[in-house]
Amino acid sequence: MLFVAAGSPATVFALAPLATAARNAGHQVVMAANADMMPHITGSGLPGVPTTHWPIRDFITQDREGNPEAIPSDPVEQALFTGRWFARMAAESLPRMLEFARSWRPDLVVGGTMCYVAPLVAAHLRIPHVRQAWDAIEADGIHPGAEAELAPELAELGLSRLPVPDLFVDICPPSLRPANAEPAQMMRYVPANGQRLLEPWMYARGERRRICVTSGSRVARDSYDRNFEFLRGLAKEVTAWDVELIVAAPDEVAEALTAELPGLRAGWVPLDVIALTCDLLVHHAGGVSTLTGLNAGVPQLLIPKGAVMEVPALRVAERGAAITLLPGEDTDQRIAESCEELLSRSGYRERAGELSAEIAAMPLPSDVVAALALL
Repeated sequence: MLFVAAGSPATVFALAPLATAARNAGHQVVMAANADMMPHITGSGLPGVPTTHWPIRDFITQDREGNPEAIPSDPVEQALFTGRWFARMAAESLPRMLEFARSWRPDLVVGGTMCYVAPLVAAHLRIPHVRQAWDAIEADGIHPGAEAELAPELAELGLSRLPVPDLFVDICPPSLRPANAEPAQMMRYVPANGQRLLEPWMYARGERRRICVTSGSRVARDSYDRNFEFLRGLAKEVTAWDVELIVAAPDEVAEALTAELPGLRAGWVPLDVIALTCDLLVHHAGGVSTLTGLNAGVPQLLIPKGAVMEVPALRVAERGAAITLLPGEDTDQRIAESCEELLSRSGYRERAGELSAEIAAMPLPSDVVAALALL
């Protein structure tokens, strides 16, 4: 079974539980992704093969000819743009992937939500293709952008559209799925984030209320990633409150933050461990971060940084487990008021606990392996 992730650690973490379950069941498993994701794949205990050495930002900031690309502000156009740059990554990866696959000869390809190289490889080899959701984000508005970008690669296969997967594996809790969601093999979300040596403060609560702030695993200290300024602003805001603040971020980002805010507890912490000790998670509404919070039964303040994240974030808020602040609503005052409401009203934790129980009742990755083997 060939599993295909993409250019961020979150995409690796999302696929790792099912890939590990397949490997533990005795199947041969390899995971492919951008070269800089190899440490995250091998750190998850899986064999890894690189698809491209280009960093993810190159596919976002320029087209195939190297012309600069800007992220649209319109939500519909932003979704199509997302499909296009994921498709550019697929097109760049395809030759190397085919070279590997024709040598290794997988019987099945499992790709993440927007790993568009997975169905292309499966079509070339005439083998089944499975799409596994990374999170609760819906990609219906994203796929058309990918199909337009991949027109040459699809034409080579005699296709005008991306092949429909033979199986769709969804990890979104059933009560958060839209009414018109496509049929799926449901699977429990299992956190698989990067680990490190645990220190007592990571798993033991202190006396003060604990808030964890994060902006995901791909945040970087540069102009390309707006999430750094988002994380920096949140950290400066929350450090003034009477709470214990933890900033979960890559170590190089943490160093920049602690230089400005001495005494701040920041760095790469296992979010699945720390979430269980928190009273509140505050973050950019990334899919893996959101599901990790729901799995732990923790209330969340969701501040979507990207149009495709807004709908699922609003759905969690409608369920009563979070407050979602859309662009323009995320002022310092609204963030402070929302945090206080989430901390003081027990209903948010109760609703989050209900979603946690719903996730726990879903089929385990080990149960889903049988469905893959049938293909």
